[in-house]
Amino acid sequence: MGGLSVQHPWAFTFGLLGNVISFMTYLAPLPTFYRIYKNKSTQGFQSVPYVVALFSAMLWIYYALLKSDEYLLITINSAGCVIETIYIVLYLAYAHKQARIFTAKILLLLNVGVFGLILLLTLLLTAGERRIVMLGWVCVGFSVSVFVAPLSVIRLVVRTRSVEFMPFSLSLSLTASAVVWFLYGLLIKDKYVALPNILGFAFGVIQMGLYALYRNATPRPAPKEVDAPVSDDGAVKPSEHVVNIAKLGPAATAIELNTHYPVDPPPSMKEGAAKENGVACASGEKLDKATHVEQV
Repeated sequence: MGGLSVQHPWAFTFGLLGNVISFMTYLAPLPTFYRIYKNKSTQGFQSVPYVVALFSAMLWIYYALLKSDEYLLITINSAGCVIETIYIVLYLAYAHKQARIFTAKILLLLNVGVFGLILLLTLLLTAGERRIVMLGWVCVGFSVSVFVAPLSVIRLVVRTRSVEFMPFSLSLSLTASAVVWFLYGLLIKDKYVALPNILGFAFGVIQMGLYALYRNATPRPAPKEVDAPVSDDGAVKPSEHVVNIAKLGPAATAIELNTHYPVDPPPSMKEGAAKENGVACASGEKLDKATHVEQV
């Protein structure tokens, strides 16, 4: 048994350490879900990362069961399945209707459809060592795609010169996890465990390097893409923005005025105001009310 044999004490040590680090990484979203539970709302958080993490854990459990001696992979990924399932259930409980439907579709597509297809293909088309090889490369390919996902965050850090969206603690834990699991795979001579963690280590070092480079830099504003707020029944709420508008006449009486100096209104507005108030305004007459107001 490669992971637990006394002939591989260092493999067991690194595997156990990898379990601890990975378990702490699985618990990292706890504050997010406590906030969701407290506010009874998902507050715009996405479910995709948790669905993908559940799929990854399912794949590695299947691979470890085929290998029959990867008990340390089974333990951490079993814990991951339980934790990610709890996250997804909480998300479904407090998400609005559209988000629940989207999450259910992703779950059915990825965790039922794609995983079921991989299960059928590996069981029907391959056997013995070939099955392990085929599934091993599937796990490598999926793990690489997961490690590549932070590229968007790296791009955002470079564009904005801000590390707000890339916490150092998370980058450090992911890098440490990649190093430990690489050494574990190397010691038990399992290339499918070791290979993807080389890329994970590389991306972790890049992230920590960017953190060191930009942690004291002056941030640059980036264009923000704000989604329209969605109510609990799935309806899109109208956006609330503070805007500066100009109002004249009685309609402005309930609005706080910001300035108190006379301004020259356009001729058309003069005529409209004169008609509303029943007062004949001369072409050179000035209004004594300000026009710049704030309204939500």
